[in-house]
Order: sequence, then C-alpha cells, then structure tokens
Amino acid sequence: MNHPRFASFSIGPRKGYGLIVADGVIDLSTRFADRFPTLKEVVEAGAFGELLTAAAGQKPDHPLDAISYEIPIPAPEKIICVGVNFPDRNEEYKDGQAAPANPSLFIRFPRSFTGHDRPLIRPPESPQLDYEGEIVIVIGKGGRRISETDALGHIAALSLCNEGTIRDWVRHAKFNVTQGKNFDRTGSIGPWLVPYADERQLADIKLETRVNGEVRQSDRTSRMIFSFRKIIAYISTFTTLVPGDVIVTGTPTGAGARFDPPIWLKPGDVVEVEAEGIGTLRNTIADEATP
Repeated sequence: MNHPRFASFSIGPRKGYGLIVADGVIDLSTRFADRFPTLKEVVEAGAFGELLTAAAGQKPDHPLDAISYEIPIPAPEKIICVGVNFPDRNEEYKDGQAAPANPSLFIRFPRSFTGHDRPLIRPPESPQLDYEGEIVIVIGKGGRRISETDALGHIAALSLCNEGTIRDWVRHAKFNVTQGKNFDRTGSIGPWLVPYADERQLADIKLETRVNGEVRQSDRTSRMIFSFRKIIAYISTFTTLVPGDVIVTGTPTGAGARFDPPIWLKPGDVVEVEAEGIGTLRNTIADEATP
C-alpha cells in the first residue's frame, strides 16, 4: 500500500511543505499559509486528510530536483530518543545484564539534524561519526500518563532517523551521552511524514541501514525490547507529550562502533535507512567547513 508522503522543504530562502508525488511536490504551504504555517500545525490540527483533499487532482508545483528536504517537523518542542531497544543491541554492551525494565532516554536538539539528501557533517573535534537507523513516531494527540492501551491513538505520523553519533563524545562523562548526540547536523530525519492510520504500519516492519550499499543493520520492529505503546506510555509518565513531539525509537545492532576495528563514516560515504511502508532516508557525509 502506498501511503501519502508529506515533506518539509526549502527552495532557496523560502521554506514550505507539500505532498510528494511521483513527478514532484504539490506545494500545500502556499494554500494553507494562514492556518498551517508548517507541518507541526498540520499535525496539531489532525489535518492530513484536509491536505490530501486539497491536493487531489492537482499537478506538482515543483519538480523534486528543485527542492531541498528539511526535517519534517521544523521546531518540535521535544525530540526524545530511545537507546538500546533491540535484543542484540543490548547484548553488545557485554555487561552481563538482561534487558532493563525501562527504556534509556536522551534528548536531541533540532539543529543536530538535517534533512534527506543532505550531508551529515563530521566535526573537526572527532572522526568517530557513526550511524544509527531508527523509526520515528510523531505525536499528534498530546497527553500525560497515557496508557499503553491508548498509546497508538496519540501517533500522528511516522518517519525515519539516522541518529548519527560522535562515539568518543558520548563517553566524555560518567552518566550522560548528550554531547556526543548533539553536534550540529550529525543526524537526519525524513524524508517525509507518513500519516499513521493503523498498527500494521508499525507492528512488524523491517528496518535496515546500508552504508555504500552494504547492509549494516537489519531487524524487525516486532523484536523491539520496548514496544511503541510502552515508549509513549513511559515517556508521558514524566513529561506531557504535545503535538509535534518527535520520538526516535531505537536502533538495531550493527553500528560502526561494533566492528573490530570500528568503521567510522567518512566524506563520500552514502548512508541509507529504509523501513517498509515509510521510505528511504539517504545522506552523504561531509567534513564541517571551518574558517
């Protein structure tokens, strides 16, 4: 089944959003500028259906090669990431511990991400840029202390993330990984949002990461330690989720750090994160331009 794909994009200095179709993008941001300045407001209003109706029968306004993809939700209140959420990934830590009872969480800032088909940036402070392919859920209906039974009803859309990480910087301190997860433009989210309609879109889909065409990560969501329901219920216990919040739900085994010797990303590499029914997020790697 082909699901609708709504992307945020820029053309020169102008930012917008629209429906991606085979031969281009139908620019909906011009049609709904007053009501929905960005896809965040579309999510908050539950208005994907209204946008689809407006796009019906319309010709693309721009060819795909005219746009640059932006992260789909431009200014989420929160980006919360789940660590160690696949069985083999937990075993990588070799600490003898069984899977924990609750998910490990950390926060990322929007500027640590870039869009589809843009380079991930390797900073001069470290060559240890690594990849982590993950599925993203975007909250559409806010709430606090959401039950697992009701949790999936709070999802508005799905996307993908390459949760790029500077590995040595996640070990700079005893308890936290924040600094290694937040270098500017080291990760990506996109290419688009796929509206969530049915649990089958998430329950048992394949998630795969490739580097230069070589499969490095491959697993299925049915094997996640913490289900999408559990993640939403747990996070909403301590913080109020609001529309547009982004939750990055964990990566399978196979990141570059786990090779012997480790294989870090380098300029010219191409990383693709693909999930069934969502799409493929693709990025190259480039060094940061320093003065």
